[in-house]
Amino acid sequence: MNLTLSIVLIVIFCALGAGVSGIIVKNKVSTKEYQRGVDAGIEQRKQQAESITGSAEKQAERIIEDAEKDADAKRKGALVEAKDEIHKLRTEADKEIKERRAELSRQERRMQQKEENLDKKTDNLEKKEDTLNQKIKSADEKLKEAEAIKKSQMDVLERISEFTKEQAKEYIISKLEDDLIHEKAVKVAAYEQQVKDECQEKARSYISLAIAKVASEQVSETAVSVVPLPNDEMKGRIIGREGRNIRTLETLTGVDLIIDDTPEAITLSCFDQVRREIARIALEKLIADGRIHPTRIEEMVEKARREVEYRIKQEGERAVIETNVHGINHELIKLIGRLKFRTSYRQNVLDHSIEVAKLCGVLASELGVDANIARRAGLLHDIGKALTSEIEGSHVQIGVDVCKKYNENPVVIHAVEAHHNDVEPKTVIACIVQAADAISAARPAARSENYESYIKRLQKLEEICTSYEGVEKCFAVQAGREVRIMVIPELINDEKMVLVARQIAQQIETEMDYPGQIKVNLIRESRVTDYAK
Repeated sequence: MNLTLSIVLIVIFCALGAGVSGIIVKNKVSTKEYQRGVDAGIEQRKQQAESITGSAEKQAERIIEDAEKDADAKRKGALVEAKDEIHKLRTEADKEIKERRAELSRQERRMQQKEENLDKKTDNLEKKEDTLNQKIKSADEKLKEAEAIKKSQMDVLERISEFTKEQAKEYIISKLEDDLIHEKAVKVAAYEQQVKDECQEKARSYISLAIAKVASEQVSETAVSVVPLPNDEMKGRIIGREGRNIRTLETLTGVDLIIDDTPEAITLSCFDQVRREIARIALEKLIADGRIHPTRIEEMVEKARREVEYRIKQEGERAVIETNVHGINHELIKLIGRLKFRTSYRQNVLDHSIEVAKLCGVLASELGVDANIARRAGLLHDIGKALTSEIEGSHVQIGVDVCKKYNENPVVIHAVEAHHNDVEPKTVIACIVQAADAISAARPAARSENYESYIKRLQKLEEICTSYEGVEKCFAVQAGREVRIMVIPELINDEKMVLVARQIAQQIETEMDYPGQIKVNLIRESRVTDYAK
C-alpha cells in the first residue's frame, strides 16, 4: 500500500506540474478555454494515473507474493539446516556424555580398588600393631621377671658371699686393677718386641738404600747407552792392541764398555749419567775422527767433558729463565743443570724441579704468598740429588747444606729441609713445596712403572688390608696412593680404628716398595632405623 500511495502522489505532482506549465504558456488564452482545457487535461491525467496506479498495485501485489514465497522457502531451508545442526550437536553431546560416563566408571573402579587396598593395609597394620602391643606387653612382663630374678640372685649372692653389693664392687675393681697391671706389662713387652722388629726392618731398608746409591754392578734400563758403529771392524780398533784403547777409555771416563755380539753397536754402562754422557760423546768423536789411540782418547774425553759441562750450564740457565727465578749463584746454576742427568723412578729430576717451581708459583699466587720465593724453593727442593753420588747423606740434608753454602733465603732452606717431612713444616712456602712435589710425582705418566708390578702392588695392598680381623671390604684407589677400608662396626670401635690404621700403615711401609706415600682411610658406619607412626 505504501508503494501504491507513492506512485499516486508522483502522478499527481507530475500532472500539477504539467498544468502549471500550460498555464504559463497559454497565458493569453481565455479563461474559459483554459478552464476547459484544464478540466480535459485533469480528466486525462486522472485516467492515466488510475491506470498506472492499477498496474502498480498489481505489480506490488506480485512482488509481495514473490517475496513471501521466497521467505517461506528460505525459512523452510533454514529450519532444515537448524534441525540438521541440532541433530549433529545432539549426537556429539551424546557421544561425549558416554565417554565421560565411561571415564567416571573407570575412576570409580580405581577408587574402589584403592579403598579395598587401603582397607587391607589398614587391617594388616592393625594386626601388626596388635602383635607389637602383645610383644611389648610380653617384653615388659619378661623384664619384670628378669628384674625379680636378678634381685633374688643378688640376694642369694650376697648371702653366699657374705659381701654386700658395694663390697663386691670394690673387690671386683681391685681385682681388675691387678689384671690391668699384668696386661700393661704384657703389652709393654709386646710393644718393645715390635719396636725391635721395626728397627730391624728400617735397618734393612737403609742398607738397601745405600746399596742402591752405590749400585756399581747393577744396571737398569736407564743406566746404559748404545753407540752405533759404522762397521764391526771398528770394535777391534776401539779395543786396541792388547785392549789398551778400551782400558784407557774406561779409566778416563769411569764407564764400562760392553762389546758383545751385537752387530755394529757398543753398550756403555754406568750408574752416573754425566760420566756415561761424556763417554758417549768422546766415543762418537773418536769414531768420526778414525784415529783411536790413548793420546787421542785423552784429548777427546777432555773435549767431551768440556762439552758436557757447557751443556750442564746451559740446562741450568734454561731452568732459571723458564721458572723466572733470578739472583742464583752461578755454581748453584751448574748444580741445577746436573739434574738433567739424574732420574727418580724414571722421571727426569730437572724437569720435575721445573714443574714443581711452576706449581709453587701458581699455588703461592692463589694463596697470596710471595710467588718468587715459592718458585725459588720449588726449583731448589731436590738440588741435593745432583750430589748424592759424591756426598754421603740424604738428598734433603745435602740440599740444605748446599743452600746454606750459597747463602740462600732461610725460607727456601726450610722448605728444602721439610719437603719430605724430615722436619715439621713451619711456613706456608714449605707446605706449598710439599703439595707441588706430590702433585708432580703423582700425576699420570710422570713416573713409569711396569704394568705387571703395578697390578701386583695393588693386589698386595688390598691383601694386607683384608688380612686384619674386622675388615669387611678394601678398595685401592688413586693408582694405589690411597686405600679405603670398610670395617665392621661391631668388631672395631672408634678407639680401635686408630690402632688398626697405624698397624696397616706400618705393615705397608715394611712389606711394600712404592713411590711417594699411601693414605690409609678407615671407614666405620653405624645405622639405627626406627619408624614414626
